[in-house]
Amino acid sequence: MLRPEVRLEWFVSFLGVIDTGSFSAAAEAVHRSQPRVSTHVAALEREAGVPLFDRSKRPVELTEAGTVLAEHARSILGALNSAEEAMAGRRGAARGVVTLGSYPSASAAFIPALLDRLARTSPDIKVALLERSTLELDTALHHGEIDVCLRPMAPPIGPSARSRPLWREPLCVVHTPEHPLAGLPDPLPVASVAEYPLITIGRLGSGEAPGFETYKVFRAHGFEVEAVQATNQPQTLVSLVRHHLGVGVTNKLAVFTADTSGVRVRRLAEGCGRRVAVLWDSNRPLKPAARTLLREICEAPLPPGAEQLVEAEQ
Repeated sequence: MLRPEVRLEWFVSFLGVIDTGSFSAAAEAVHRSQPRVSTHVAALEREAGVPLFDRSKRPVELTEAGTVLAEHARSILGALNSAEEAMAGRRGAARGVVTLGSYPSASAAFIPALLDRLARTSPDIKVALLERSTLELDTALHHGEIDVCLRPMAPPIGPSARSRPLWREPLCVVHTPEHPLAGLPDPLPVASVAEYPLITIGRLGSGEAPGFETYKVFRAHGFEVEAVQATNQPQTLVSLVRHHLGVGVTNKLAVFTADTSGVRVRRLAEGCGRRVAVLWDSNRPLKPAARTLLREICEAPLPPGAEQLVEAEQ
């Protein structure tokens, strides 16, 4: 039977190994050294009196005892978080500085109204906005540079991140008025768009780019995209298209925030879109001010160009 003085951080390391599948990945996820994670798990096994992992498997697998203890560990840490929330409500209004990460189109179309509303409902909370590309947001969240972030759900989210889906954005095609695609009806077929040089949101390079929505959509239709240019700035994409450098493919929220004079914005084939979520790191308890911001984000109206998620997508 586990003694009451068993350290809670042992549970954090234990669950980190479960969530990542290895001791080395857990060390990175929970911001501890690998020897320390191994020490925590070994100490927990000594207290439990039974092995918690089958280390002969790759990735490591829980034993039956480990599965039982994992359920209790999550419950205990969850109860502590709930206790902190309950006490926060009795300390008065949340206050302090929260760092919010975001990608460019959400920064322009969603965050200004959010901050305006927060300034009226929670004036003691100050939000510092950190705008980055999707992959840079992952790094900032992992290293604790931001408390909460808005991010597309592709590429895949890291193992320690927790998310709440917010909205769906259709993918759009941007082309010049005289382009051959102008003669086709909406929505534009993926096969037709794939015939032309593409300009995308995301990164060039086979190592990373396929994780972004545009590449995934075209691959799902049997096309391997080789973008001629890629950018994280919607206005840059529109300007490149305006100068006849290719056909742009991006999300609807992005083109809503850009000056689209001199180009046409068309919807890509039905079902082509992306989901956007709000994220936080499960390894760091959210401060009361960050929890207030998270709640405001989840309850905020959809930005222009976004669609309500259906139940199956949430």
